[in-house]
Amino acid sequence: MTKSVKKIPMVTISRFMQPPRFQDQVFINFRGEEIRYSFLSHLVAAFKLHGINFFIDKDEQKGKDLKHLFKRIKESQIALAIFSERYAQSRWCLNELAKMKKLARKGKLNVVPIFYKVKVNDVRHQEGKFGSNFWKLAKTSSGEEIKKWKEALEFFSNKMGLTLCGKRYTLHDLSFYLRVRTYMSKCQNIYNFFFRDL
Repeated sequence: MTKSVKKIPMVTISRFMQPPRFQDQVFINFRGEEIRYSFLSHLVAAFKLHGINFFIDKDEQKGKDLKHLFKRIKESQIALAIFSERYAQSRWCLNELAKMKKLARKGKLNVVPIFYKVKVNDVRHQEGKFGSNFWKLAKTSSGEEIKKWKEALEFFSNKMGLTLCGKRYTLHDLSFYLRVRTYMSKCQNIYNFFFRDL
């Protein structure tokens, strides 16, 4: 007597064969070539070395609109907002930041603000060179846009963040970022891993 072989439904098989979503992704929000080829290049190298899944805008195809970037932000669990003097020159960066704030308020996104060669108060109050760039962009923007940008900048400036000024960055200097990997595996608050030793 032969035993019958239980057939696995094709629906179950196809489910296992589906490509994974962008789970545990780190979305990096920044502006400027001076960030991309200095601080960010070290950060990306460190993430790749430790197998951390991340996203920056150069990974996107040209011609995509903000809705597509908003989708990538929603797919992420962590976002790094890297503020610099030129950050406020970018309407896209500020719109991304407003979206990040909306998700953070709902508890759907952990955002770590990083102040790269810029004062926290300048970002919070739109002052100094950061403020000059912000208000220059504001001249060609609507009142609604300005309001949501200011709210997002103030919201994240009041959060626990990291200030990086006048320093050359190496993989060793960026070791604290790799605690993101622990967050991904244990789903604990990212701030505990970023700042518990400070």
